[in-house]
Amino acid sequence: MTEVTQKAFGTWESPITSDLIVSGTVGLQEIKVDGSDTYWLEGRPSEGGRSVLVKYSLQTGDTMDVTPQPFNVRTRVHEYGGGAYTVSNGVAYFSDFSDGRVYRLNEQGPEPITPEGAYRYADFVVDEAQQRLICVREDHTGEGEAVNTLVAIALNGSHTVDVLVDGSDFYSSPRVSPDGTQLAYLAWNHPNMPWDGTELSVANIETDGSLSGTVVVAGGIEESIFQPEWSPEGTLYFVSDRSNWWNLYSYQQGKVVSVFDMDAEFGLPQWVFGMSTYGFLDENTIFCALNQLGLWSLAQIDLSKKELTTIVSHFQAIHSVQAHRGLGYFVGGSPTKPTAVVQYVSANREFETLKESVDLVELNVDPEFFSVPEVLEFPTTNDQTAYAFFYAPANETCDGAPTERPPLVVMSHGGPTSATTTAFNLQIQYWTSRGFAVLDVNYGGSTGYGRAYRKRLNGNWGIVDVDDCTHGALYLVKRGDVRADQLAIRGGSAGGYTTLSALTFRDVFAAGASYFGVSDIELLAKETHKFESRYMDSMVGPYPEKKEVYMERSPIHYIEKLQSPVIFFQGLDDKIVLPNQAEMMVEGLRSKGVPVAYVPFEGEGHGFRQAQNIKKTLDAELYFYSKVFGFDVTDDDAPVVIENLAQL
Repeated sequence: MTEVTQKAFGTWESPITSDLIVSGTVGLQEIKVDGSDTYWLEGRPSEGGRSVLVKYSLQTGDTMDVTPQPFNVRTRVHEYGGGAYTVSNGVAYFSDFSDGRVYRLNEQGPEPITPEGAYRYADFVVDEAQQRLICVREDHTGEGEAVNTLVAIALNGSHTVDVLVDGSDFYSSPRVSPDGTQLAYLAWNHPNMPWDGTELSVANIETDGSLSGTVVVAGGIEESIFQPEWSPEGTLYFVSDRSNWWNLYSYQQGKVVSVFDMDAEFGLPQWVFGMSTYGFLDENTIFCALNQLGLWSLAQIDLSKKELTTIVSHFQAIHSVQAHRGLGYFVGGSPTKPTAVVQYVSANREFETLKESVDLVELNVDPEFFSVPEVLEFPTTNDQTAYAFFYAPANETCDGAPTERPPLVVMSHGGPTSATTTAFNLQIQYWTSRGFAVLDVNYGGSTGYGRAYRKRLNGNWGIVDVDDCTHGALYLVKRGDVRADQLAIRGGSAGGYTTLSALTFRDVFAAGASYFGVSDIELLAKETHKFESRYMDSMVGPYPEKKEVYMERSPIHYIEKLQSPVIFFQGLDDKIVLPNQAEMMVEGLRSKGVPVAYVPFEGEGHGFRQAQNIKKTLDAELYFYSKVFGFDVTDDDAPVVIENLAQL
């Protein structure tokens, strides 16, 4: 039996080190199936954050890298990317991050099939009949906003790119019917985001490759369509939130038909391209993932009977669902098992892991160091309910004194139209194994709880999210789980804005960490990229008409109210939240004598991908809290300079 030592919360020794996290973890995303081969992307911090295309052969059971060094399979369409590759008949096509060009992978290696220039491409589908690649193109060659279109890239080596569809502000999800005669796609316009309202159109593909007879079959400014997909026999399916929930529908004989009604989400906010939650095991069976109150599960839908059958598994966080000839594929994880690429055999309902994001055997960490989250519903403003996952401290060898309570780290996710899940997360376990409690909040505006919950944030960004994070922390204080005087809040991007707003406009949190967070939402409205340039219309109000609201909700204008220490992490190549957002806050806190630390990173954009930088953020944030809350941490080697520390 392991001996348990009583130590102060926050000071526990843990085998889950920053070195272990960055050396043993890869990101897994974007599964594609091509015949008997399965492909996915691996994001590798150990290779400078490079995204590598990997192939698994069902016939041989072998896994191999497909794209060689130094190619990085990634796109910057909408800045967030996604949909960076496709595969057809054994040939891979992908966007390389370094130059934005599209490459075809031959036996001799990758060759470019698009011309040089300020173009970006994403969301590829091969039109075999016309021998072309159809995708979204973002054109940055002109003045002002980038121009988004659907284009056809010739596969004959001519570098010819023809515009197929234009006129809307945004496009996504081009899908060619199995017989090659129709093209389905999504489009939307400012000020909508894709989770606000999109239109699903279908066009005929003529023998010369042109489109004709385009018809809008579903969607609108108040209906969000997600993942149009053709069945093997040529029926169009899609997900719509017309019922408040993102449910499955089909388009047959000129009518939209419900596949299965359920108070659950079969869709996701389309922050990136290439997202998928369902696929066809055969013409009559859909393999899918659905979200209920923040927890994902798997199911099969019998289309002839309109019956849904839940597939029992341990997976609670699921994405990138695909299916082909009786086999399902997905990226899935649970609180105690790493995220993995998984194959599902429908004939015997068995699962096989093809690739894990982290090898627990190699990590050699006892499961007793892992905290299992509690699904939390708690009261918030206006007698409403908000949701979160609560992780109590967990360590096989340490415990706190019975009369003491741990410090709390509240996590506010980005987006803000996004959601956190219970997927195995070593960065959360980094905190809990050291004696911190963690509250991961799905505040009003998060997805997974229906359109009405998602719209709570409309006009209320900086209020509802802040209230929910604050009430969640106070709920745990009242329940006796955490210390009232050692509450910290952290978040990235929009979650960084929630963090800074909570620290500025509420007197609850004693410290915070902002990862590329927004401090001036007016600057965000004026300076950000096209995809989000009108996002603030719904979240705050139209600009400049509501300029005073932007001023009132921007922490940068109220630094005199901010008394709590803050550490800032910022990528200097960030094109979404520019570095000046952090630098203005740092200078303001520095001048008024509040403890502050600033950690900028060369070569990093919106989100950190390089191993040494991810390691530094974890160690620096822990060190920062130790100094603010007054405890010692193991290997205290001062990874960051904290200014004004003597003022505490």
